[in-house]
Amino acid sequence: MEAAIWTALGLLAATSLGSLFYLGARIDSLGARIDTLGTRLDARIDALDARVDAGFARIDTRLDAISTRLDTHLEQHAS
Repeated sequence: MEAAIWTALGLLAATSLGSLFYLGARIDSLGARIDTLGTRLDARIDALDARVDAGFARIDTRLDAISTRLDTHLEQHAS
């Protein structure tokens, strides 16, 4: 009877350790996938940042042109 108990405990311990190592490997692979997704997300955010900056640059150019036209118009009426 005692041998059966030790066998059961040994099997339980082996199963628990095996499960622990298996889950550790799965967690590591999931972490690697998350890192890959983070890198791709960083690239997408950088591309979006460049697009937003380009849009603001166009708006700044248009506002400068409007400001110049308004100044010219006001000078014509002030003279």
